[in-house]
Amino acid sequence: MAELQIPGLAELREKIDRTDEQILQLLNQRARLSLAVGDAKAHVTGTKVYDPEREARLLEKLASLNSGPLTGGHVVAIWREIMSASRSLQKPCTVAYLGPEGTFSYFAAVDFLGNSMTYSPCADFASIFRKINAGVCDMGVVPLENSIHGTIPQSFDLFSQYSAVSIRAEFFSRIVNSLLSREDSLENVHTVYSHAQPLGQCAQWLQANIPHARLVSETSTAAAAWHASQETGAAAIGHHSMAEKLGMKTLASNIEDNSDNWTRFVLISAGNIDFGPSSSRFQQGEKKSSLLFTVADRAGALSAVLGVFTAHNVNMTKLESRPRKDSRWKYIFFADVECDLHDPAYAGLLREIGDLCSSVRVLGCYPEGPQIDSSASTTDF
Repeated sequence: MAELQIPGLAELREKIDRTDEQILQLLNQRARLSLAVGDAKAHVTGTKVYDPEREARLLEKLASLNSGPLTGGHVVAIWREIMSASRSLQKPCTVAYLGPEGTFSYFAAVDFLGNSMTYSPCADFASIFRKINAGVCDMGVVPLENSIHGTIPQSFDLFSQYSAVSIRAEFFSRIVNSLLSREDSLENVHTVYSHAQPLGQCAQWLQANIPHARLVSETSTAAAAWHASQETGAAAIGHHSMAEKLGMKTLASNIEDNSDNWTRFVLISAGNIDFGPSSSRFQQGEKKSSLLFTVADRAGALSAVLGVFTAHNVNMTKLESRPRKDSRWKYIFFADVECDLHDPAYAGLLREIGDLCSSVRVLGCYPEGPQIDSSASTTDF
């Protein structure tokens, strides 16, 4: 059947083709400049290919310059992929994540870093830190906390064990859950597989819609989806794209009990990074620092440390205590503060804390992370 002839359509398509050719030329021009930047960086010791502050400033600038009809979200998504390709041209980069492919950690990492990275699945959080520490992977993506279910304690503990691993950036991903199955209806589902976190996040929906179903915890949502795809009467909570990959159906979407459900991730790499004075436009409250510290076992020790931050007008947004592995009933503290602790302006603050603490380690200073509300997002840890 001949294609319907629409007046002016051929001319519009020709203009699009010419525009695409111009875009391609400009992208290659940008790629050549990026390669030149990579060559320049190669002559400076300690310079990293990935500069989260530079990328954050660029995305913010482009979004502000955008006049439409592309939305700000479209612009950011496009340039994330452009920057991902630029990074891979400068130096192939391997990113460790909690696998297998298809977990929330995987999709969150791709949303933030783009598709041009090489992604290396790991069986557990410790494997991610080991690969980073050994130089097998350049970076790693690990979840720190969920807005509803709280912190992921393994991640905090591993920072204590691996002193060479630092935080480079953070980002937040919204959690969207889907129920996947080979069955045609909820009535035929008698077993639901998923990671413990999404099973808890969807507990009310599950009780209201399939109260008869047995709930089984798996190591990841990707593993749960594969398991459910092999079993009659089974379903899995996971990423909706896994349905197509495994020949399953999406029986229900957005089944989380709280739609305002986010996970905070951090990007980690090896080395205690000295950023030096902040050269960006980020001001106090727009940049964060994370640190670990221990205090003496005496009354008022922790209060004294908190008082130092108060005295310097620095807001502490998170304080988490974890048991020390080397000493019974002793604790190490993880804190987030709204300032750049590598800025010389806070040298006095660090000295005062050092005098009060048994140990202090700044894990990283980085821009306040973006919230990535992707339709591809679901949940897994």
